[in-house]
Amino acid sequence: MNRVWLVTGASSGFGRAITEAAVAAGDVVVAAARRTAPLDDLVAAHPDQVETLALDVTAIDDVQAAVDGVAARHGRIDVLVNNAGRGMVGAVEEATDAELRDLMDLHFFGPAALTRAVLPHMRRRSSGTIVQLTSMGGRFAFAGVGAYCATKFALEGLSEALAAEVAPLGIKVLIVEPGAFRTGFAGTEAVAPAPVMDAYQDTVGPVVSGLPGGSGQEPGDPAKAAAAILTAVDADEPPLRLPLGNDAVDAITAQLDGTRAELATWEKLARSTDFDA
Repeated sequence: MNRVWLVTGASSGFGRAITEAAVAAGDVVVAAARRTAPLDDLVAAHPDQVETLALDVTAIDDVQAAVDGVAARHGRIDVLVNNAGRGMVGAVEEATDAELRDLMDLHFFGPAALTRAVLPHMRRRSSGTIVQLTSMGGRFAFAGVGAYCATKFALEGLSEALAAEVAPLGIKVLIVEPGAFRTGFAGTEAVAPAPVMDAYQDTVGPVVSGLPGGSGQEPGDPAKAAAAILTAVDADEPPLRLPLGNDAVDAITAQLDGTRAELATWEKLARSTDFDA
């Protein structure tokens, strides 16, 4: 039986690549996006496999009805891919409350609502996979992307707990952590809207100025990423976390090594804080 996918942010980037890969595998995809016109070609080419759904994942009140509608039309949802997102760069001090909340709505509260909405359908069938697109920035943060990484950290924490909760119910959770891919992520939408404060020119300035110039030059191939995601979804025992790209694997490995070394350095002090026996 071919699977039914619900993919958010499907009009471009990873969402589009995952949609195309799932269709090539013979599956049915409900491709959700704020603007669905960029998906018209896929619908025309695969009218029996691709359905578009106009959905803003930050419109929380619309999420439950959207998910229930997909399940009603197709009988089930086998794979939910929470992919919708955008970049944001700038110093932590520069980020406004409104900017932080908007980004958290998109990267955390929207996916959380979609996850809650799809779980009853998956629980009834004792099967299903929830794919959370985070980033290698969901494992570690660096100057200039604090707000972005904070939202991805939050989604990873929620998803790790979720995986333990739903595993006995036959439901799988896959956290995907891409490095730099040619998805348009580094375009103008990710750039800080105002000049970087003088105090952060040396730390944040290179990130803000360098990101747009790297757009289209990233090492990662979205089509290969989508194929890797399908391979993991198909696995009998998929990983909880799947880094994608040499840069992601190298950076995460270095971060883990650094964390272990720091813990070893401070272990004695860390262990000194319990009550004396």
